[in-house]
Amino acid sequence: MTDNRIVIAKIQPTPLGAIWLGVTPNGLASISFSDTQSGFEDELAARGYEQITIDNGYAHEFVNQIQQYLRAERQQFDLPIDWRIMTPFQQQVLRATQAIPYAETRSYAQIAAQIGKPKAARAVGRAQATNPIPLVIPCHRVIGSDGKLHGYGGRGGTRTKAWLLALESGEKLPSPIPVN
Repeated sequence: MTDNRIVIAKIQPTPLGAIWLGVTPNGLASISFSDTQSGFEDELAARGYEQITIDNGYAHEFVNQIQQYLRAERQQFDLPIDWRIMTPFQQQVLRATQAIPYAETRSYAQIAAQIGKPKAARAVGRAQATNPIPLVIPCHRVIGSDGKLHGYGGRGGTRTKAWLLALESGEKLPSPIPVN
């Protein structure tokens, strides 16, 4: 990555607690459920970002679309993604994940087959686990071949994953995720 600048913004309140996002000149690069700004900045620094500034105005459209999604007012995001920090394999997996329609799910094995690597379901799971842009790249829509929820890196783990799937399907939402 040659450009190491990123602007961050905080979305709060949400049913999932505070959500941080990072936007580069190329697009959305990070969404985090970090409890603190310093924690989020540490995550970004570990990814090579050196110039981190906070500016909710710069990221207004990104914040707006995520808020609309969490209120079940938006089914698709119209936001540029900064794919540069991802490996080619992770990009393949996450582009396939991004294409999963709202309120639908796919298994890790289905994603592996879709990208032409049918024996790579575990590697697909790892790519999902390191997804830097959850919600917009909806890794919560990827489930086990057994139909069960397996892991979610966001605050609340699989409980959050279940909440997001219920939001999308129009089901009665479980209790909001407990936040600090």
